[in-house]
Amino acid sequence: MNRLNDAERSEFLKTYRCLLRNTGKTISSKDRQKVKRYLAESFRKDESGKDMYGQNRLLRLIQTAWIVAGEIGLKRSAVLAVALSHPVFSKCCEIPDVEREFGTEVAAIIRGLVKTHALYEKSAAIDSENFRTLLLSFAEDVRVILILIAERLYLMRRAKFMENACCLQIAAEASYLYAPISHKLGLYKIKSELEDLSLKFRDRDAYDFIKKKLNETKRSRDKYIAEFIAPVEEKLHALDLCFDIKGRTKSIHSIHNKLLKQKIEFEKIYDLFAIRIILDTPLEKEKAECWQVYSVVTDMYQPNPQRMKDWLSVPKSNGYESLHTTVMGPEGRWVEVQIRTRRMDEIAEKGLAAHWKYKGLKGENGTDNWLNNVREVLEHKDASSNDLMTDFKMDLYDEEIFVFTPKGDLFKLPRNATVLDFAFAIHTKIGSRCVSAKVNGKNASIRHKLQSGDQVEIQTSPNQTPKQDWLNIAVTGRARVKIKQSLKEQSARQVEFAKELLQRRFKNRKIEEDEARLMRLIRKKGYKTITDFYADITTGRLDVNTVIDNYLEQEKKEQELAEHSERSVENYYAPHPGEETAKKEDVLVIDRHLTGIDYTLARCCNPIYGDKIFGFVSSQGIKIHRLNCPNAPSMFKRFGYRIVQSRWAGKSGASYPVTLKVVGNDDIGIVTNITSIISKETGTVLRAINVDSKDGLFQGTLTVMLGDTSVMDGLIRKIKAIKGIKYVDRY
Repeated sequence: MNRLNDAERSEFLKTYRCLLRNTGKTISSKDRQKVKRYLAESFRKDESGKDMYGQNRLLRLIQTAWIVAGEIGLKRSAVLAVALSHPVFSKCCEIPDVEREFGTEVAAIIRGLVKTHALYEKSAAIDSENFRTLLLSFAEDVRVILILIAERLYLMRRAKFMENACCLQIAAEASYLYAPISHKLGLYKIKSELEDLSLKFRDRDAYDFIKKKLNETKRSRDKYIAEFIAPVEEKLHALDLCFDIKGRTKSIHSIHNKLLKQKIEFEKIYDLFAIRIILDTPLEKEKAECWQVYSVVTDMYQPNPQRMKDWLSVPKSNGYESLHTTVMGPEGRWVEVQIRTRRMDEIAEKGLAAHWKYKGLKGENGTDNWLNNVREVLEHKDASSNDLMTDFKMDLYDEEIFVFTPKGDLFKLPRNATVLDFAFAIHTKIGSRCVSAKVNGKNASIRHKLQSGDQVEIQTSPNQTPKQDWLNIAVTGRARVKIKQSLKEQSARQVEFAKELLQRRFKNRKIEEDEARLMRLIRKKGYKTITDFYADITTGRLDVNTVIDNYLEQEKKEQELAEHSERSVENYYAPHPGEETAKKEDVLVIDRHLTGIDYTLARCCNPIYGDKIFGFVSSQGIKIHRLNCPNAPSMFKRFGYRIVQSRWAGKSGASYPVTLKVVGNDDIGIVTNITSIISKETGTVLRAINVDSKDGLFQGTLTVMLGDTSVMDGLIRKIKAIKGIKYVDRY
């Protein structure tokens, strides 16, 4: 406690009391005393008391424990694992000690936490190479995932107190990894908060704009909700139903996505909120009363049949149950109505943890099936990290469809799944031998995309084997990994056959094979892998005798070259050290502390010295983008694992191109004044000017070379001061 300031101490004590009340009798006083002893010892050894983000470790620990217990709903084992993680990390106790004193469950969770925290010690953000290890820890015990989500949520809430570079990476990771995992586990409230906070740090202007608009329209929105609810409440009370009705405003992130996708103004968005009706009803009456409420609402307001979603009959894989409908409310506005029971609402808020509370009510847990698929995919070491990450994210975010076998067995697949995906979902052997299917009694190819409610009968052939183009057909991670595994096995058999054939021919022609020389020949022929080389021999595209003839030519040339080198070695000239080309001064620091790394400045946003920036690992090396680059949201969402911290360092000695957009009165004198100002600016050069006039106004672009953002800001201020200028900003 001695390393906490007054504000932190007050926050710690408040959170600790809440935690005690929440965990109640699940954690004994004896357990609490032992945990306090271990914590006291571990924090005595912790010299700084700060983590890698500059946050107080003790406060982070207690806040994470509270999120785990209070917001996710886990109890003893998970809370103790969080509390004891620091003593284990700091070597004050070992996992066997934890297992002996607190039980095997607590120890198992800590083992998973140790693996994941080891990754974060190497880097502030998870990259694709560490992704497999992270997922393995997740798949071993789902509580490890939930604790990691709680930690990320705490860090996102505290991100405003961190350095901008740290904020950026934490926000990127929250967006591309932890938000979709929260979505899959049914933690919708946490998922929305992670996405909102991520947007806040990745695009503050957009976040503030939407937040301001929501505040401005709150009064009229509340009035509309009250008008919509009033007649519904009256009717439901008349039916003696016990219920709550509330209006829920959509998240800032979802509104932002709608603005980007539909390219509309904020005022044109009508579905800013949803009405939620929550029933207090016994389990056996749940479905009947939900449908009764649905009937009341749709009798009162005209429903949109295409927007009706029934997750009562077939819940989502994460256990989500609810009835959704969209109806035409007063003033001709569409309103989404969600109908569920108190039990369903708790599962929707707390996801998997609430499922455990109601264990036994549902025979199937779709999240367990998903985790089993993750484990199965991870078992195949040949799956590349990038492919694994892509497949994993797709399984997290895609909407589900429900498909049936001829016997009526139900399978849940992601939207756009094909017949081939369904075949592999049934069994690997059926998938590998799939040739076609009957969908709803009609013949369909393996490429056919399935729809919810389809009945599918798979047709197989013993002669069928997976083909390379199947990877363009399958969309599920399970199917793709199985196909890759089969193709790799086929390729391995081809390689062995071709190797034996080549070795026999070498032996028949009495030629001694030099493996290093053969490798050089394969590279010279343009093959990227040895497998491709041997595959061409197997298929006959490459003749074995031609290969041996080429090998003999290579051997002759190398011998001649070696003889020439021996003769001319006396003429070898060693350059003077002073002749080496001097490198330019590094002005960028990549990934917290690395300098001297090759990078290029992205053309889509043209960053200059002083801009807030991030690095993106591409096939052409690291590209530097502005934080507000128009492509940034897409990169963070789809390829967050490729984002690396970057910041400017040293002094700007270079000039950078900047394009300014200018609007003003159509007066030739204004353009003259602009060019005059630019010519007087030291170190600033006008490279191009493009001006167009219309309706008494001119608008154009100026491309100038300048040193940094401070010079650019100064130039913009001076141009704005010219009489007749209406608008100046960076393009």
